[in-house]
Amino acid sequence: MTARQNLTFNGSLEAGVRALAILGAAYPSSYDLQRLTALDYLLVHTKRLGGPEDLHPSAPIQTPATEVRREIVRHAILLMISRGLIAQEIHPSGIRYASGEFAPVFLECLRSSYSVELKNRANWLVRHLARYSDAEFEALMRQFFEEWVVEFQHVERSLGATT
Repeated sequence: MTARQNLTFNGSLEAGVRALAILGAAYPSSYDLQRLTALDYLLVHTKRLGGPEDLHPSAPIQTPATEVRREIVRHAILLMISRGLIAQEIHPSGIRYASGEFAPVFLECLRSSYSVELKNRANWLVRHLARYSDAEFEALMRQFFEEWVVEFQHVERSLGATT
């Protein structure tokens, strides 16, 4: 299998549509790359937050916010910006991203069952996390990272690695 085949659900287009669904649900709010990366993870793992069933199947190791995911989301945002679907904004705190001019029309055109479920989960996620302060959101993501480290250690032991 090539590296390209391993990117199921993680190409620039797929991640861009996820980012767009999040930003569309959050409009007029905007997010920085770090928050969008975390939200990308949470969007497909809503059950971990007590929400709807996960959109994507479970994997043995589910990393919430790695540099790999961040790069995928960054490339996805650039693709969506180039199509007028995501807008880049300059804030005192740094660069943020918001739903672009053509985003509402594009999102309305997405009508497959997967797309509808994606948009429903994005709406749920944005509403669910609206009450979280930045510090509370960061604590939530640290919790997922700590769980990931424990999961990784279990998998590593099952593969015969010595500690």
